[in-house]
Amino acid sequence: MRTVDAVTIVHDEQELFQRTKHLFMTATEIACAANDLWVWAWRHQPYDITALSDVQRRTDMRVRKIYRADVLLDPGASHELAKRRDEFGAQVRVSTEEINETIILDDRLVILAGDSRAGRRSYSVITQAGAVQGVTSLFEAAWRSATDLAVYDAKIAEIRRLAPQVLDLLGQGIKDEAAARALGLSVRTYRRRVAELMDALGAESRFQAGARARELGLV
Repeated sequence: MRTVDAVTIVHDEQELFQRTKHLFMTATEIACAANDLWVWAWRHQPYDITALSDVQRRTDMRVRKIYRADVLLDPGASHELAKRRDEFGAQVRVSTEEINETIILDDRLVILAGDSRAGRRSYSVITQAGAVQGVTSLFEAAWRSATDLAVYDAKIAEIRRLAPQVLDLLGQGIKDEAAARALGLSVRTYRRRVAELMDALGAESRFQAGARARELGLV
C-alpha cells in the first residue's frame, strides 16, 4: 500500500476489505456503481462488501447501486441482482452508459476500482474533499439518468430470452431477412431486437455487440 495526497493505493482486495470494513459498519449512506455483480465481491470473503449483513440490519442506512445494463442479459445475474435488492433493501438502477466502478461512503470517502494485473486488482481510496465531491457529482448524474431495476428488467425480458439466438445469428453474419425467419419474427421486429440488444450491451455496432457479448460470456 502507498499513500499520496489523501489517496491510498491498495493492491490487494483482502487488505482493502480489512481497511474499510469499519467504515461500512458506521456509514449512513453507501453509493455503488459496478459493471458486473462481482467487482465488489471479494474472493477472500463470502459476501459483497456493500451488502454486509451486520450493516444491512441497520435501518438508518441508505444503499444505492447502479449496474451496467448488460448484467441483466444473463438470467442468473438478473435473478441474483433482484435477490440482493430485496434482501438488503437497496435501491438499484440500471444504466446503458459506461460506469466508473466506484463506492462512495457518506459523501466523504471514495473507493475506485482499478485494473487487474496478475490476478490482483488495485483500488484507490480517496479522502480529499474536492476529489470526493467530483466523483459524487458524477455518480448523482448517472443515478438520475439510470432506470429503476424493475422497470428495466421488464423492458429487457424479451431480448434477454432471444439474446443467445440473436448473437449466434449475428456471429454467423446471417442477413436480417433470414435471421428474422429463423426466429419467427418480422424483419422490423428483428432489427428492433438487435437495436435493443446493442443498447443493453453499450455497443455502437453489431461487431462491438458481439465482442462485448464474448467478454460477458454470453456467447
